[in-house]
Amino acid sequence: MSEVVNLNRVRKAKNRVKKRAQAGENAVKFGRTKVDREVDEARAKKARDALRQHRLDDE
Repeated sequence: MSEVVNLNRVRKAKNRVKKRAQAGENAVKFGRTKVDREVDEARAKKARDALRQHRLDDE
């Protein structure tokens, strides 16, 4: 005799697996760590400051 299965639990478990897989794909595609964003922001700020320092006149 087979075991009784709650179809709602099976459906929800299947959806959870799909969502986790999609989240993993999105993390690879779009995700960057906070440290990466802060490093890029600091580099951009340093570049802006260096450019500003080399101006011949302030406008």
